[in-house]
Amino acid sequence: MVADLGVARAFYGEVLGWRFRPSSLDEEFLVATADGDPVAGMGTRRPGLAPASVWTPYFAVRDADVTAARIRERGGTVAVGPMALGDGRAGLAADRDGATFGFWEGHTLAWSPGEGRTPARLDLQTRDVFDAAVFYGEVFGWADEAAIGVIYRDDHVLVELSGRVVLSLRGGGVHTSPLAHLRPRWLVNFAVDDVERAVFAAMSAGGGRPKPSSTTWTAKGFSRTLQDPDGGLFTLAHRKR
Repeated sequence: MVADLGVARAFYGEVLGWRFRPSSLDEEFLVATADGDPVAGMGTRRPGLAPASVWTPYFAVRDADVTAARIRERGGTVAVGPMALGDGRAGLAADRDGATFGFWEGHTLAWSPGEGRTPARLDLQTRDVFDAAVFYGEVFGWADEAAIGVIYRDDHVLVELSGRVVLSLRGGGVHTSPLAHLRPRWLVNFAVDDVERAVFAAMSAGGGRPKPSSTTWTAKGFSRTLQDPDGGLFTLAHRKR
């Protein structure tokens, strides 16, 4: 969700090479495409909501009402919904540490993070990794899905879908920090062929770096956390070959 849809469209088109088409929701919501495939949604923020733009992951669920009940039972907050949205039902929630996420009951696209030109991965920066893993595992019923595997490491948790890592849960979130990029939150990682080139494009298009800046090293290289012109945080990572 963004304050100025035109500015956001120009920025992400320049940095990630996206094109945009209208959605079935309304004229203030666009579908971003890469190589013709839908990869993200972008809409104008409604009056009265938080001033900064934000990328929010939405998780597909079979029953939005059951999911909302599970969130509340486990100490999370359902801020919006579940409500009718287009051809489905959606809700917006926060976990016990305040990280925001959405859930969606209805038709879903036939992809998940890491496939094609979709977001490479979703990362949760949280206060207590293992507490968060229990919360999300119970809310979304990971143990009941044969294709989903949860791998516990010493300091992080990986969630696999059919053997491919799609989520990581990591520590480092400071609940009381005045800096948005240090608080518990979900990070959306966008894969690019050249991180430094994309960083240069982002800075030239009006983006910036959060302070202190964030560089994360991985087995495939490194990733950079940036801000779009409206303050929205996102991460650039090298595309896997």
